[in-house]
Amino acid sequence: MPLKFIRSFIAVSCLSLAVSPALYAKDPEDAAKQASKASKVFQEIMAAPDNAIPTSVLDKAQCVAVFPQVLKAGFIFGGRGGRGVASCRVADGWSDPAYFDLKGGSFGLQIGAQATDFVLLFMNHDGMKSLVKSKFELGGDASVAAGPVGRQAGASTDLKLDEQILSYSRSKGLFAGLELKGAVITLDDSDMESAYGAEVKAEDVLTGKKTGPAAVKVYPNTLGRYSKRKR
Repeated sequence: MPLKFIRSFIAVSCLSLAVSPALYAKDPEDAAKQASKASKVFQEIMAAPDNAIPTSVLDKAQCVAVFPQVLKAGFIFGGRGGRGVASCRVADGWSDPAYFDLKGGSFGLQIGAQATDFVLLFMNHDGMKSLVKSKFELGGDASVAAGPVGRQAGASTDLKLDEQILSYSRSKGLFAGLELKGAVITLDDSDMESAYGAEVKAEDVLTGKKTGPAAVKVYPNTLGRYSKRKR
């Protein structure tokens, strides 16, 4: 068996393990780490004003989700998977984070593995409604388009704001809008329970009805630094 195929098989196996909820069940420290990772990624992206999410676009978003270090691996058949958090605008700023998994398959000529950061802006009420579901598909259950970046926002921005979701990616230091279709987002029940207790729904958290420990507030506090508009 070719060595490259073996390496790719190992990479895909590691990918499936990396996104297995069983590995992170009921771990309050992990919930806090996920919020911290997402906060760090968002700060790094917004630190480059000429190559970041335009403030005018961010201010119109109802919710913001960040998925740090999503893994993509495969040989011919492949997949991607990772975990992240999302917050929505509430009366006093941003909600505490709800926890989600991002998974999706792919097919084509591909070898190797890479890690990518994803940012999703939910631009309207319909986009937010998809987020509070237990499962939805980007480009299927919710429309998605590549988000405008930096000074390139231009006149086309108003047209893109009609989309339910704007998506961005950062890989190997390059940040750009990406039309991320086919990926499936599901609620991460284990981290939700770790942060908020059993049977808490994403809707309760994202509408501000349920709050979590101080450690998870690093993410909404970070969003508030860049967009102060309230609901």
